[in-house]
Amino acid sequence: MQSQKKYPPKFSVEFFPPKTEEGKIKLRKTREELAKLNPAYFSVTYGAGGSTQQGTLDAVLEIQKSGIDAAPHLTCIGSTRQGVRELLQTYIDNGIHRIVALRGDMPSGTRDMGELHYASELVEFIRSETGDHFHIEVAAYPEFHPQAASASADLAHFKQKVDAGANSAITQYFFNADAYYRFVDDCEKMGIDIPIVPGIYPITNYKNLARFSDMCGAEIPRWLRKRLENFGDDIDSLRAFGLQATAQLCQTLLEQGAPGLHFYSMNQAGPTQTIWHEVVKD
Repeated sequence: MQSQKKYPPKFSVEFFPPKTEEGKIKLRKTREELAKLNPAYFSVTYGAGGSTQQGTLDAVLEIQKSGIDAAPHLTCIGSTRQGVRELLQTYIDNGIHRIVALRGDMPSGTRDMGELHYASELVEFIRSETGDHFHIEVAAYPEFHPQAASASADLAHFKQKVDAGANSAITQYFFNADAYYRFVDDCEKMGIDIPIVPGIYPITNYKNLARFSDMCGAEIPRWLRKRLENFGDDIDSLRAFGLQATAQLCQTLLEQGAPGLHFYSMNQAGPTQTIWHEVVKD
């Protein structure tokens, strides 16, 4: 963890682009509440194959105009170089200086992989087109990507993204701190020296957590899963316990030198606020 301790902790929040007017109003209120915490930036996700491109763009521009740095997610699967080039120019024209560069997923029923197949290629392309204009974030997987052939292969892919020009990384969420520590130690052995910020998923709903974790390969430790299952339909108690457990994880990570926290907000203000005030205490 020595490589991480030299970076001042930064805190950020992730949103997804709403699809309805009601969702836009809700996100605006959520964003205004979380802006009071003075995060380093807000990021906005990007659907499979760019399926939410306009929604992402609209949300990002509104965030940027509000006075907080916005970080659009940008995926390469299903994209063309010209399409990415035009989108990058739009972000430059609107004062965006941060990008979360990802491989992304293919939309269901689509086989066209596009012209850039891997996140490392996307990072390299962004650098070749825009130089150092963007601070580029990439994804990291302490419990390893579910499609990775092996742990060593996943680490090698991560290093390719760093070598291509990534400035920092955000991890998939996890609940086992040791997985993060070991991942960072493995990165240090490979000469990787960038901030690797833990992704944090506030626990408020066990069914949603289980579904998301199955999809992305995040392990729910047995002790935590059993405790959450035990609450049954007592949503209030489950939420109180889940947020307490998440806050304890955050506190432990920061004490061990993690360079900040990135909250997966699910477009809700309350859970992130609760953990933030417990842990960050700004």
